[in-house]
Amino acid sequence: MTYTFTARIAWGIDDPEQEPCLLAGVAESDDEEGFSLHFMCDREEPGPQEVSLGMDAYCLVTPDQNTAYGCVRAVEFEPGLLRVTLDPAALDELELEDDVIEVVLQAPADDVARLRAVLPRVLEYGRPDARPRVSVVQPGVGGVR
Repeated sequence: MTYTFTARIAWGIDDPEQEPCLLAGVAESDDEEGFSLHFMCDREEPGPQEVSLGMDAYCLVTPDQNTAYGCVRAVEFEPGLLRVTLDPAALDELELEDDVIEVVLQAPADDVARLRAVLPRVLEYGRPDARPRVSVVQPGVGGVR
């Protein structure tokens, strides 16, 4: 099944002076009432402790701080839309019912551009088997990256 929401806020942050980790995400609103997806990863490769705890990949945080590591299977960017496909095994941990989330992007264009630039880099972090397929369809172009 697919869950769809409209994001009026989007971000992609890769500034070590602003944040200690890479961050990307989307949210319905700037309060805690709306739905949101927060993707993050460290700047340094995972150490032995992260590996032993299964925290050796990027993480996804949903509302109420539900967190799963390496759970994204695919990300598709289309003009005005972000589609995220999750590993069904992570749904309980994230307290979600649907493994596909479609985000209608109505955030400012500059914010969406930063999201499109930073999110693929966040998802490359950590163990190779946790890295999702990322496809980007540029506006007016039919290709996939």
